[in-house]
Amino acid sequence: MDPLRVAELERRLGYRFRDPLLLERALTHASYANEHPPAADHERLAFLGDAALALVVADRLIADDPAASVGALTSQRAELVTGVRLARWAVELDLGPLLRLGRGEDQSGGRARESILASALEAVLGAIYAEGGLEALRSAVGRLAAW
Repeated sequence: MDPLRVAELERRLGYRFRDPLLLERALTHASYANEHPPAADHERLAFLGDAALALVVADRLIADDPAASVGALTSQRAELVTGVRLARWAVELDLGPLLRLGRGEDQSGGRARESILASALEAVLGAIYAEGGLEALRSAVGRLAAW
């Protein structure tokens, strides 16, 4: 991974990874892992990041409007964690060039594909949560959402 791009990613997130291999895993798509065994893909970190992101967003929405109905909160949370929004944040973070993709995904434009970018961002957030905990994740999400 390009150290300058990694440093810029960490600056934008406001989080410095202590374990560079964890970040590398978060940026490893299944297509790359399939072509380079025993490399691990980011799917488990993306699963964790999705859940952790939902928690952070729900917590913030309730804090911002304690009287809001569950229906309104659910709608607002869904709007904030859509694949489109996550992919846009991933683009702002310039995640595409850092992704480890298999040849086919790379050649077919995977670095700009919304689903791949959204999943990679979830994995990066999952890695932040796994390594730094809830407060580190809250801070990173706050920077992305500009709260």
